[in-house]
Amino acid sequence: MKIAILSRNENLYSTRRLKEAGIARGHEVDVIDTLHCYMDITSSRPAVRYHGKELPKYDAIIPRIGASVTFYGTAVARQFEMMGTFNVNESVAISRSRDKLRSLQLLSRKGIGLPRTGFASKPDNIKDLIKNVGGAPLVIKLLEGTQGIGVVLADTAKAAESIIEAFMGLKANILVQEYIKEAGGADIRCLVVGGKVVAAMKRQGAEGEFRSNLHRGGSAELVKLTKEERATAVNAAKVMGLNFCGVDLLRSHNGPMVMEVNSSPGLEGIESATGLDVAGKLIEFIEKTSKSATNKTKGQG
Repeated sequence: MKIAILSRNENLYSTRRLKEAGIARGHEVDVIDTLHCYMDITSSRPAVRYHGKELPKYDAIIPRIGASVTFYGTAVARQFEMMGTFNVNESVAISRSRDKLRSLQLLSRKGIGLPRTGFASKPDNIKDLIKNVGGAPLVIKLLEGTQGIGVVLADTAKAAESIIEAFMGLKANILVQEYIKEAGGADIRCLVVGGKVVAAMKRQGAEGEFRSNLHRGGSAELVKLTKEERATAVNAAKVMGLNFCGVDLLRSHNGPMVMEVNSSPGLEGIESATGLDVAGKLIEFIEKTSKSATNKTKGQG
């Protein structure tokens, strides 16, 4: 098979591992910088051009689209879809998952466990907003934040009011969520591939840090999931329409709660913590799922 990885940097661990895994299984793998692609949009023969040349026909693409280039990245992915290329995560699913508010609304509609969450735009709603999520302590999040950036823990209602007013003064979109104290600054990252959890790790925040992100100095270790946790992760991926994603869970007194569904999860932390070949699992999924692979299998039979 001929596979393209849409990534800004071929030296990133996740990109490198996916390329290695694809080559190890006998495939031809190219890394393509998403922002250097440009599209020939025509009704008869849509194409993607790259560095002055039309790209060849790929059997599948693996989008590694960063949050800062979501709009253009999903447009490129959509162009490949129009050309009949199998996309591991469809463009509409990536866009859906990048909108944190929309994601929570969709998960909520399907009855998936979530921390109680509030969203408002007017400062005169602040007191009721805080009260409605259960009062302080509470977590305030920027909708556009990534890797723990723009996530603040407010210990008191007064502190929460000040932080919310400051964010609103900057015209930033924010979510206000209940703080799950019993999680103890830890969360669980589940890697879902093709409707199955293929790896899971527990991430613990550094001392004095309530955010568990590895980018913020957290640690990670292998964790055994309960049936409920596994089912929650799989269902969250299904609701988002993602074949490959990271689902972040909190262990609460009310069962597992989804914090986020990441359409472009990093592989370094979870492969290191679990010793599992997650990249290889994704390539296996592509082989079984892409139309090209199916047609080749039929032809050989």
